[in-house]
Amino acid sequence: MHSNRHTATQAQKIPENPSGGALSARERILCAAMEAFIERGYAETSTLAIATRAKVSKRELYALFGNKEAMLAAGIAHRAQRMRLPPELPPARDRQTLATLLSRFGAIQLREVCTPAVLAVYRLAIAEAARSPEVARTLEAAGRRTSRAALEHLLSQAQQGGLLPAGDVSKMASRFLTLLWGDLMISQLLRVREAPSAQEIGQRAAAAADILLQLYRVPAARTGVANTARRANRPAQQRHRSV
Repeated sequence: MHSNRHTATQAQKIPENPSGGALSARERILCAAMEAFIERGYAETSTLAIATRAKVSKRELYALFGNKEAMLAAGIAHRAQRMRLPPELPPARDRQTLATLLSRFGAIQLREVCTPAVLAVYRLAIAEAARSPEVARTLEAAGRRTSRAALEHLLSQAQQGGLLPAGDVSKMASRFLTLLWGDLMISQLLRVREAPSAQEIGQRAAAAADILLQLYRVPAARTGVANTARRANRPAQQRHRSV
């Protein structure tokens, strides 16, 4: 019996839709698949078991998802969407705003990844690394890589705006994530410490942003030129209103 499997007497319940309505067939399949993967193991979970748990036919399951790996990828991608900054946020205009955006990004990462559901997927990828390496590959592609790309985009925008010096944004992103996480992820995966509180999450994220900006300073003259250029590019009407 797989070590992650719950007892047979434990209820297998598909969560309700937060909006109050019934879950769609696709949502039920995703919930059922992720629950089954974590409880039984990826390799030991059959599509029939997922369909039964989701209360759909196998034909309907295959019409929506071609295989188990597609279900896994969709489940991870759905969660990864919650780890991005809101799209309506404007790009940073100064270093202080950049620090705020980085801090907010870091807090979202910590809060979402440290939830039991996401940690369970990481543990699943580790447990299945030998016999089902596609779990780790999917987690990397649909989860970690997507999140990192969003961070690199934020840093690249700041670099183009003169708020960060020239350099490899990939290395900048790596430094920020190292500062943000430290050994927290390992401690969480090993269950040797509690999940960070909201206060700790805020402090970690703010400290990581502050240290990163100290490591990547920009001469004051250059920052002033960048600000002047941005003001010059604003429409004349907008500049008139700001006077």
